[in-house]
Amino acid sequence: MSNKSLNQSTITYTRGNQLPELMRTRILILDGAMGTMIQQYKLTEQDFRGSLPALFNHPIDVKGNNELLSMTKPEVIRGIHEQFLVAGADIIETNTFGATTIAQEDYRLAHLAREMNLASAKIARDVCHQFSTPDKPRFVAGALGPTPKTASISPDVNDPGARNVDFEALRQAYYEQVEALYEGGVDLLLVETIFDTLNAKAALFAIDEFFENNNVKLPLMISGTVTDASGRILSGQTVEAFWNSLRHAKPMTFGLNCALGAALMKPYITELSKICDTAISCYPNAGLPNPMSDTGFDETPEITSQLLANFSKEGLVNIVGGCCGTTPAHIAQIAKAVAKFQPRVWQSKWNPYKEVVND
Repeated sequence: MSNKSLNQSTITYTRGNQLPELMRTRILILDGAMGTMIQQYKLTEQDFRGSLPALFNHPIDVKGNNELLSMTKPEVIRGIHEQFLVAGADIIETNTFGATTIAQEDYRLAHLAREMNLASAKIARDVCHQFSTPDKPRFVAGALGPTPKTASISPDVNDPGARNVDFEALRQAYYEQVEALYEGGVDLLLVETIFDTLNAKAALFAIDEFFENNNVKLPLMISGTVTDASGRILSGQTVEAFWNSLRHAKPMTFGLNCALGAALMKPYITELSKICDTAISCYPNAGLPNPMSDTGFDETPEITSQLLANFSKEGLVNIVGGCCGTTPAHIAQIAKAVAKFQPRVWQSKWNPYKEVVND
């Protein structure tokens, strides 16, 4: 990607510019759980390796490295996207939750991270192009996960000051990811499953840096994870503090996903709905984990959809979808259940498509 000067008076917005207006007309649908769907295929170690030459003599197992499948089993990832789009999703996430160099170090595949992001974005872009119509455009969200490391919390109980990653390493990893996602054609960026606000700030810094270097802008979604009944994310912030820490990024949406089912998530979505001057997103797990279930989670599509319908009835949300344990059947039921309700009304203090850049 070539850098451009910032001596222009405005930023060029080329993608995702329909989203803010669409969210004012109806509740949009995000897809469901990529990981849950991949598990249904029961792929083997050889499936994950495919015929990629770089993996012929790779010394450790790569089974479970879902992001690698965009390169070795692209037909699987494409098929999952297609199922969610058929179910009614307006937005699908790229298969890049763990596609940073930091996360890929666990598999000794950090050198393939950029290619994973590019391949994932291109697959999602192509599928969305096939499914989009004038009446129902489809959008690709470039997914940026939290990484398995935390910049705020010590991994050693005997050394509170210890850290296994720093801000600069996170910034570099996220910049590479954003660059590849943009090149692959995503419409928006989704910083999701945030359990450490400092990690998220590194991602947001990298995103801003990329935008400035290339004189572009994409809509931004930010989604945190309340880890338990304390109402806090793992690094200790309440949802109000979490919002105040990241509102400077001027996201298109702000919300929560993962860790909890919709019933337990509702108080925190209600709180965000009262304080955020952005649209609100919510994509919960299908209840709590249950190893005896086919998907690993308790809730049926009917239960999850009814809970999110209640959110919609109360005017709390603008985008809904599913996280762990949610399938195309969940998304189809959610889309049907919320269709009769109006989206949350919000008064944004920022118009993301007319921002003036100071020379």
